Amino acid sequence: MVCIASDNEDYIEILYLWNPSIRKLKMLAATPLTRRFASLTHGLAYHSQNNDFKILRLVCYGENEPTVEAEVYTLSTDSWRKVVLSEPDIGSIEEMLQSPFLFFNGALHNLAYYGDQCFILSFDVNDERFWKIMLPQNYYVGFTPDVERLEVFKGLLALIAFGTDLNGIGKCHIWVMREYGVVESWTKKSVSMDWVHNIYGCTNNGELLIQNATGLVLFDPESLNENVLAIEGVNLVDYTANSMESLVLLNDVSSVNDD
Repeated sequence: MVCIASDNEDYIEILYLWNPSIRKLKMLAATPLTRRFASLTHGLAYHSQNNDFKILRLVCYGENEPTVEAEVYTLSTDSWRKVVLSEPDIGSIEEMLQSPFLFFNGALHNLAYYGDQCFILSFDVNDERFWKIMLPQNYYVGFTPDVERLEVFKGLLALIAFGTDLNGIGKCHIWVMREYGVVESWTKKSVSMDWVHNIYGCTNNGELLIQNATGLVLFDPESLNENVLAIEGVNLVDYTANSMESLVLLNDVSSVNDD
């Protein structure tokens, strides 16, 4: 399943669910949050307990009050409802990482920023509550990240960052949370590497899909090998994710033609 966002002629966001396996497309009901925003982030999740799909839509308004609002779409009811960031320790959020939420361990995750502070905002799909996961205490020590992304690295939640150390040497830091939700379980692997423009994903065996001066490559942080991918239109790549074929939307009336 793929969630697609687009704007109409009035700059109002329209969301679709697309199942490429059976070429079915469903336009979702309009969202109730229509105020002008500073940034917007989505997340698609499978709710295993109800055999359902949910979409989280998080809207940041910058310095306005409220600073952030959230709503959830449920496929089975084809409807949206607002959800509250009720945990007091979450505090204010100025912006989110402009990348879709990562679905892992029954929850959606993304990096949230407020001033010079950064943490992982987690949304439990089952009870629809937000949680705050702190980054490693020494995450910024001697390191300036330029590109950051949450990934599932060899079956574990990971924060992958590319940047420079105090000597201006390019580094890739892979922080892995060995025990989910336990801040003390963060461990780091660091390798030196040249400039990286962006990271687009991670394979099941731990290779990183990145774009550097060579182009789009698969980088193995263990062997340091790079496999250049001969794919056209690399500049149009924004995000990749692992997928699994399903029959969801099979009975939906809309279909996508091969052309």
